[in-house]
Amino acid sequence: MTKAYVLINCDLGSEQFVISSLKAVDSVTEVHGTLGLYDVIVKIESDSEEKIRKTITDIIRKMPRIHSTVTLTRSEGKELFQASEKLIGAMLGKNKAQAFVVIHTDKGEEYNVLKNLSHISEVKEADVVFGHYDVICKIETSEYKILEKIITRAIRKLPHVRTTMTLNVIPEQES
Repeated sequence: MTKAYVLINCDLGSEQFVISSLKAVDSVTEVHGTLGLYDVIVKIESDSEEKIRKTITDIIRKMPRIHSTVTLTRSEGKELFQASEKLIGAMLGKNKAQAFVVIHTDKGEEYNVLKNLSHISEVKEADVVFGHYDVICKIETSEYKILEKIITRAIRKLPHVRTTMTLNVIPEQES
């Protein structure tokens, strides 16, 4: 399965419209409004890179109210994050605090960072990506204080992590 993440900036106040429009796109598997440098994050999955490219260039980038996009294409590699007990809390609705963290790593250390992230139970998924960043991960916890601790005391202290940027998910924009 081919996967990409798209970080989007849109017109102020149009986040709900953009999120709603993106949810209607076939290969979009996840979309969230965020706090941070970007307004919306989208996860796209498809059986080919060509379908993902067409979704981004022919649909997403042509949507009204979207100003700019940054695409992070997943690198093929060992699958460390598979459907497992890590997802049970999310499925039961216990994990209300969510964030995506994009990471710059030391050169050539992306897969080591990915492996270390797989040992943090609150990291529900992560991928090595091509684009402006090296790794992206999704964190889910029961409350924001725990989320903060995971980012500052666990992820940022991992070997080979140079910088991080956190995009907190805004659940209110998804209704």
